[in-house]
Amino acid sequence: MAHDNPPRPEVPPRLASPLFYAISENDRQTIAMVREALLKGRVRLAYQPIVISADTSRIAFHEGLMRVLDPAGRPIPARDFMAAVEAQEIGRELDCASLAMALATLARVPHVRLSVNMSARSIGYPKWLSILRNALRKNPEIGERLILEITESSAMLVPEIVIAFMKDLQSDGVAFALDDFGAGYTAIRYFKDFAFDILKIDGQFIRNIHADADNQVLTAALVSIARQFDMLCVAESVETLADAQYLQALGVDCQQGYFFGAPTVQPDWTGPPPERQTA
Repeated sequence: MAHDNPPRPEVPPRLASPLFYAISENDRQTIAMVREALLKGRVRLAYQPIVISADTSRIAFHEGLMRVLDPAGRPIPARDFMAAVEAQEIGRELDCASLAMALATLARVPHVRLSVNMSARSIGYPKWLSILRNALRKNPEIGERLILEITESSAMLVPEIVIAFMKDLQSDGVAFALDDFGAGYTAIRYFKDFAFDILKIDGQFIRNIHADADNQVLTAALVSIARQFDMLCVAESVETLADAQYLQALGVDCQQGYFFGAPTVQPDWTGPPPERQTA
């Protein structure tokens, strides 16, 4: 999953601290690293399975998570660079690369269903829209196997634009997932208008849920919201058998996390087709 963060505010030089300059320099180095990786083609999607709670041997779909490769070919996860690039044009270029790789996989492997992260900022980015529209025009059935994930915080940047964009693409079969739900500040007045197909509960509510009474209550409430709005409910960051069993008993539809499989840039697509799940 991607992690959207608001751009850091500009600070007048006389008020800036050494820490601010250190953060700014780190951001500049990160942006330069990502730009070089894009230029040289050192970007990949790492695919992680989302399994069906009722039978965790069955896969509902995979999420494609952006990875930047360092010069030695080692993958760098999105959490290490996304905050620095999200509000920059380079962030839109990353979204373009991520979408293009996911669409190429969908075209190449007919039985796979994939989700891929996007920022609400990319809705108005012509190159990103062109990549998506051209792929759907060339191969319309891809739309029914594509899920676009938007984080809660990103969706709330421009809710009216996101709502209109979703309605347009859902007519082509594209599904939408509200990512990291519970981590942001969704305005309830917008919630029913979004019409998300999938709700992904943020991992902070899932970790150690089998023994954490607060997380149990909060997750149950989030599951009930998914049920009310006819959304498929996915628990993120499932890392133990005890948590997986608790979530199954709670009625969570699908689960994602290292307990079921780590993201990999070399997935095995030779297995059985993913199961199509509906809310």
